[in-house]
Amino acid sequence: MIRRRVSDLDEREILALAISNEEDDRRRFLDYAAALRDKAPESAHMLEEMAAVEDDHRRRLIDLFRERFGESIPLVRREDVAGFQPVAPLWRLAPKGPAAIRAQVALLEAQARGFYERAASQVRDARTRKLLGDLAVEEAGHESQAEEIDRRGRRAGTFQTEDDAHHRKLLLQYVQPGLAGLMDGSVSTLAPLFAAAFATQDSWSAFLVGLAASIGAGISMGFAEALSDDGALTGRGSPLVRGIVTGTMTMIGGVGHTLPYLISDFYLATVLAVAVVVVELVAIAWIRWKWMDTPFLSATFQIVVGGALVFAAGILIGNA
Repeated sequence: MIRRRVSDLDEREILALAISNEEDDRRRFLDYAAALRDKAPESAHMLEEMAAVEDDHRRRLIDLFRERFGESIPLVRREDVAGFQPVAPLWRLAPKGPAAIRAQVALLEAQARGFYERAASQVRDARTRKLLGDLAVEEAGHESQAEEIDRRGRRAGTFQTEDDAHHRKLLLQYVQPGLAGLMDGSVSTLAPLFAAAFATQDSWSAFLVGLAASIGAGISMGFAEALSDDGALTGRGSPLVRGIVTGTMTMIGGVGHTLPYLISDFYLATVLAVAVVVVELVAIAWIRWKWMDTPFLSATFQIVVGGALVFAAGILIGNA
């Protein structure tokens, strides 16, 4: 889609775009505040104050538009004009926590300031230029205020506490159940898969055994996770969600090294399956290092030793 530049807009369109931007930002800030109110009240309060300022900007812009151009305001959106960064939707920002939302707000404020400075430099009407210039100064102050509130919140530990709470929730509800499932699927299915592979020397038979073991382990782990803790006291969230995460990751962990046995050449399939196992074990070690604060070498050693023992057991049983 070909988008117009700010320099292509006349004064009527500039005011219409400014009104649209202020209305959109006000709604976004209120949506962000509602999403954060329970988990991050300090951030929510900051956003509500900013939304009130955006509403005042909108009112002043509309008053001037009515004086100059009447009641009919054309629809000009930031999506129609080049130079504006895309705004991430709330459903994409919310899972990333308060910090991601505050960063998006800072971007919106910086864009608003730049737009008003650019627009003020090209309009000819004195009242319009004055208002746009005033709004540019206010947006700059608003941007600085948001940064100062963020700094104060971090110095006081408030925002850090909010971010830490979000990180903990993400860890307990998704990372830990997913990691447990991936570890179980990647390790526990090694023995039956490779036992069947070396016992039959047939790729298709090994594939069926590995697939059955993966699905069975996924169902078992999913139910075990969901029934083990309702989340009411531990804060681990919905047992249904945790069960789905655990079961799905368990099946993925098992199916990963089972898929190579769709290749009819048994030895080639086995080599690829072993390579997939290595990748899975390294991925598990990385996740433990990244999310569980486990030293990478220690995590690698632990998971590789466990995987090697199960792998060896499968080969020995298959060759018995």
